[in-house]
Amino acid sequence: MSELSFELPNKAATVQLAKQLAPLLAAGDLLLLDGALGAGKTFFARALAKALGVGAEVRVTSPTFTLVHEYETEPRLVHADLYRLLEDERGVRELGLLEQRDEGAVLVVEWGKSFERLLGGDALLLALSRDPRKAAISASGRRSAQLLEALAKIGLK
Repeated sequence: MSELSFELPNKAATVQLAKQLAPLLAAGDLLLLDGALGAGKTFFARALAKALGVGAEVRVTSPTFTLVHEYETEPRLVHADLYRLLEDERGVRELGLLEQRDEGAVLVVEWGKSFERLLGGDALLLALSRDPRKAAISASGRRSAQLLEALAKIGLK
């Protein structure tokens, strides 16, 4: 299987996709979120964080300026936004994201596609588009291919 595609006609469909992906994720997984500004990357990350157990009282916001937010979920979630570092491999390395992944965090990275190798590879890539709203999901390694296959079996309900 090379790619899955899901129509996301509304926010509820995006939340549902996050809910179906969340229980499949395990320590050390890497999810790269790609798409134009306004495509829904942060909205998806927020829905995923909530699906992983972040409480309703916790605001899940874009880490555009802080670059990284961490959430005590099971497994632990690290949400990064690398937009401000698109040309800066050293800056990305200094964030310690690979080490976080090695320590068992699930990494969800907005604007991380060009840093896949630096983040340890084997990523599930979720490409979001606005017109029409949809998600194209692909895998770049063995573990991410397992996630893609499991997601395909579930489908979007």
